Amino acid sequence: MAEPVVNGLQAELAGKLTVLRVDISSSAGREMTAQTGSRATPTFIFYDSSGTEQWRQIGSLDADKVRASVP
Repeated sequence: MAEPVVNGLQAELAGKLTVLRVDISSSAGREMTAQTGSRATPTFIFYDSSGTEQWRQIGSLDADKVRASVP
């Protein structure tokens, strides 16, 4: 259900926002979920340009919150 929202934001904010999709069943995905402390899917984590986590959301994604977070 979140995929259309994420795809729309990715297109709308191209050049301002990078979307990374992680396959949690892969070795790299399991490592990333361990590093970020993610315990549910989908989990959306928003990082600023310096790599600092700004917020995270589990479940549905609030597109307005994403837009407000992108300078």
